[in-house]
Amino acid sequence: MAPNGMRMLMLVDDEPAQVRLVTALAARAGWRTIVAGDAETGIATLGTRDGMMLDAIVIDRPDADMVALIAELRARRPALPILTLTATGSVAAAVEAMRSGATDFLVKPIAPDRLLAALDAALCEGASGGELRPLTEKLSAPLGFDEIVGSAPKFRAALAIAAKAARARVPMLIEGESGVGKEVIAEAIHAASPRARKPLVSVNCGAIPANLVESELFGHERGAFTGAFARQVGKFCDADGGTLFLDEVGELPLEAQVKLLRALQSGEVQPIGGRPRDCD
Repeated sequence: MAPNGMRMLMLVDDEPAQVRLVTALAARAGWRTIVAGDAETGIATLGTRDGMMLDAIVIDRPDADMVALIAELRARRPALPILTLTATGSVAAAVEAMRSGATDFLVKPIAPDRLLAALDAALCEGASGGELRPLTEKLSAPLGFDEIVGSAPKFRAALAIAAKAARARVPMLIEGESGVGKEVIAEAIHAASPRARKPLVSVNCGAIPANLVESELFGHERGAFTGAFARQVGKFCDADGGTLFLDEVGELPLEAQVKLLRALQSGEVQPIGGRPRDCD
């Protein structure tokens, strides 16, 4: 961080238009950007006065050059967050970047909110990297994609797909046997998405009695059925603006699955005894 309190960002990029865009967007959030036009300049900048005060690095280079540059920067500054920009959005490129040590990857044309969220996440990661935290705090915090351990190519490819999907506003299906970490992936997707500031609501569909499924998911109005003494909002609306993780969704009764599909397609939920309401 600079002496005046501004956060410091190094952008490795030789495209003037992209440099102006990233610099302007970062400035909105209080970042000062220094620009390196090529990999050699970026590496050399690490040893300068400005380079010693960096809070994050953003790289916009061809995929072949990017991997080598990430590895070199990571070797010299292991704790410094590195974000990558790419025009391809390919899974292979994302996997290679993550293997080399990238903290996050962004696909061009870049959305302003996505860039600023990535920079904020990088700052939080950098600020906490050298602090000792209680073990219980570490265990309770959701893991980011860069914290999930695994070296199998198919696993890394799956993580890259999940990281890319986190930026989309679409329902996602995570498949896998019991115990493989589907909820861990869901938490990482939520944390990397624009919905991260809203709640992640997890529901074990297999643990809900069949006669209460619709009430739990979609809610009910007071007096809608025997025993409905108070209005209940439902898990869909509890997660409004955030993420709803339905574990063991295949265990839902078929009638509830039909209603679930309708809610996903229309963005509306139908509480028992009530009117449809919008729910994001």
